[in-house]
Amino acid sequence: QVQLVESGGGLVQAGGSLRLSCQASGRIRSIFAMGWYRQAPGKQRELVAIITDGSSTNYADSVKSRFTISRDNAKNTVYLQMNSLKPEDTAVYYCNVDGVRLYNSVRSVSSWGQGTQVTVSS
Repeated sequence: QVQLVESGGGLVQAGGSLRLSCQASGRIRSIFAMGWYRQAPGKQRELVAIITDGSSTNYADSVKSRFTISRDNAKNTVYLQMNSLKPEDTAVYYCNVDGVRLYNSVRSVSSWGQGTQVTVSS
């Protein structure tokens, strides 16, 4: 019902920057929350940043002041600007949308992207 396409991952040196994008498609009327999560090898998936439709944001302590999340509601797209990257930021980054209202439906849904690899070399 909701498809997510992520882009922008890659290999970067420590101190560098990357910008992730995630576009949602489908019969979408509105999206309450859009967020980024990450999972490093051998670790659990964790929240990186989230933004609501009211533009409230929340960040993991480890990325505060380095990462910025934003969204374009007209394009159903969420972005994650990552600056001052560290080797410990290396992970697969997943996009998530929650509280998605669809046309011709009374229920809300959520969805995950396929993940994009971010590798930070020291």
